[in-house]
Amino acid sequence: MERELVIIGGGPAGMAAAVAAYDCGIRDIVIIERESRLGGILKQCIHSGFGLTRFKESMTGPEYAQRFVDEIKTRKIEVLLGTTVTALTQEKKLTCVNETGIHNIQAKAIILAMGCRERSKGALNIAGTRPAGLFSAGTAQKFVNIEGYLPGKRVVILGSGDIGLIMARRLTLEGATVLCVCEIMEHSSGLKRNIAQCLDDFGIPLYLEHTIVEIQGKERVSGVVIAQVDKNKRPIPGTEKQISCDTVLFSVGLIPENELSKGAGIPLDPHTKGCTVNGSRETEIPGIFACGNVLHVHDLVDFVSEEAEIAGRAAANYLQGIKVSNGLSIPMIAGDNVAYILPQRLQKDEMQQQKVYFRVKHAMRDAVIRIQAGDYQQDYRRIAVAPGEMESIILQPEVFSSAEKVIISVTKEREKDGK
Repeated sequence: MERELVIIGGGPAGMAAAVAAYDCGIRDIVIIERESRLGGILKQCIHSGFGLTRFKESMTGPEYAQRFVDEIKTRKIEVLLGTTVTALTQEKKLTCVNETGIHNIQAKAIILAMGCRERSKGALNIAGTRPAGLFSAGTAQKFVNIEGYLPGKRVVILGSGDIGLIMARRLTLEGATVLCVCEIMEHSSGLKRNIAQCLDDFGIPLYLEHTIVEIQGKERVSGVVIAQVDKNKRPIPGTEKQISCDTVLFSVGLIPENELSKGAGIPLDPHTKGCTVNGSRETEIPGIFACGNVLHVHDLVDFVSEEAEIAGRAAANYLQGIKVSNGLSIPMIAGDNVAYILPQRLQKDEMQQQKVYFRVKHAMRDAVIRIQAGDYQQDYRRIAVAPGEMESIILQPEVFSSAEKVIISVTKEREKDGK
């Protein structure tokens, strides 16, 4: 079959992109979702805190998702549930499979919104056996919130990502004992509010610069050995501590789900692990766009929806032949203490402001965000920055309209006496 716009993924990014494209005049839209319901990861996120930025109210994940599900139904946008895309080409041909068979779709434009997956225990090379009781934090969240199963009674969590922090609170509320959260870095990788609400409020200890060096148990986890690490992230001999537990959760990072992108030969950014895009979220293959966690891992779903709408509008412009750029672009360069910037390039001829996102490498108080573009320089002050919280800056057209590159760096604010 032939379709104008195909959106791969029916999570918050895919739904927001579909609504935005529809409102820009595109009617031939299909969302392909491999699960049985729309909503993506939001279906199992029953805690509150969603929608504070976008809707100015605190909502649960399912409530936030339902807002967009209702918009999809109102616009009668077609959705293929239980359908998995197995291949994608640069010519915008898709192969997908569901219970009715294998289907080929030729699209005029595609929006990638596949989300991300959790990094597994196997990527960590932890010594020990492979007993029952080892879960990723997201899997445990699905077991508890959707299936109604408690994975264990005495839990140790490795990694301080947001899902791990939220599960520390959730398991405690369900009657389990969370013994500690270990984080190999010198700072948490989760939001500050989650540290306060999920750990501090329940008296759960957070051990920074600690990791699990051994998993004990044969049939079932019986305990773990944790140890402090040095600056090179290597365990320090003599700091080992044994903890008896029956469950270990891993919250050690998310990886954008870009197997389809790789198969299509779309260039990826080595830092974000997602596609390289311009300000319209268009990849280096014309007519293929990317948004949401498949592009880079977001902290808040509100920002996912915001970014997806950019991609949806841009895809509509592409299909309608509205030229938004002459192809001239300038690179965004990550300077001091900046891990990555998104988008990776901006169009020179788009005379409108651009919102760029970036993450810092190290936590810093009294920070200065410096924008340099040719002779232009602008400083923005922040009370504090941390790798666990994404930063954003709005660039005005004059910043990038005549520059050859834009450099964003984060440094510590100098004292008044010049020291």
